[in-house]
Amino acid sequence: MPWLTRVKDWFDERFHWAELIGPLKKKTVPVHKLSHWYFLGGITLFLFMIQVCTGILLLLYYRPGANEAFESVQYIMTRVQFGWLIRSIHSWAANLMIFTAFAHMFSVVFLRAYRKPRELTWLSGMLLLFLAMGFGFSGYLLPWNTLAFFATKVGTEITGQVPVIGHRLMVFLRGGEDVTGATLTRFFGFHVAVLPGLTTLLIVTHLALVQYFGMSVPPGVESRRKASPGETREMKFFPNFFLRELMAWYIALGVLGALAAILPWELGAKADPFAPAPAGIRPEWYFMFMFQTLKKIPAKVWFADGEVIGILVFGFAGLVWTLLPFFDQAGGGRGRKFIMGAGVFAVTYILAMTIYGYLAK
Repeated sequence: MPWLTRVKDWFDERFHWAELIGPLKKKTVPVHKLSHWYFLGGITLFLFMIQVCTGILLLLYYRPGANEAFESVQYIMTRVQFGWLIRSIHSWAANLMIFTAFAHMFSVVFLRAYRKPRELTWLSGMLLLFLAMGFGFSGYLLPWNTLAFFATKVGTEITGQVPVIGHRLMVFLRGGEDVTGATLTRFFGFHVAVLPGLTTLLIVTHLALVQYFGMSVPPGVESRRKASPGETREMKFFPNFFLRELMAWYIALGVLGALAAILPWELGAKADPFAPAPAGIRPEWYFMFMFQTLKKIPAKVWFADGEVIGILVFGFAGLVWTLLPFFDQAGGGRGRKFIMGAGVFAVTYILAMTIYGYLAK
């Protein structure tokens, strides 16, 4: 089409478009039997973009106040055209985003894609995973329904058990001693301003690191390529890999649309801070393994509070997990075996405790 050519020439004349996309044309992606794991990072990014778009649409009607939040969400779901679908897409996309982020993290561990010189890529990815869980925790309260209210109360109480800074941290999160309208307003600020800003900055950093260091190749494939350099297989990132990534996004969009339409996200009943907590209060699935573990720890372990010990253990485990690339380098063969064992244990434990948490009465 002539008009498309004229538009392209107009932009190229001002922004030198060919020079901007030059690095993309030169970038290549390794091709091997495990290449499909590369799509997980892109799918997570795609789901984050859906979160941003649907979140902006919800912001047009949402009101962050204890007396208005529930009614505004109810209005979105019952009066706004396709409002129920937008909210359902937003909620399901949040869960799928965290799921793909976890899957991406474990694929990096088992393929040892964190190896030198990609330590900073791993660290930025771990920070993004923590921020994604922060999105889930802060957004859970915003509908101001009964389940979200009491789950947030339990979650912030657990935070209050952190030694030394726990109480101050709990008061900071709640905006006071109790979960109130101030907590809702504070979580709203985190959810729509603080976390998106930090996440956007980290995504840009993460993508820049991936661009700079390239995509990692599994050790077995790497050793075979060194032995037979002529057998190295690669594809161009643009358009070859990019089009495949778009197809992965299309599949993710289909799964998301089906879940949102067939299993629409329910609102529940409005929160009543003076009512007793209903039985069976549980966090979202990605916090379930920690929640269930803390429930099973005795109230007292020797002379210490059992819940405090559990929180310290999870904090230490999270720190060790974040520093995995450095254990690989320092420990040599033993370090690699430790990381593989830790990965298998983490997957098994998270799955087992999550399933147990939903089956337990």
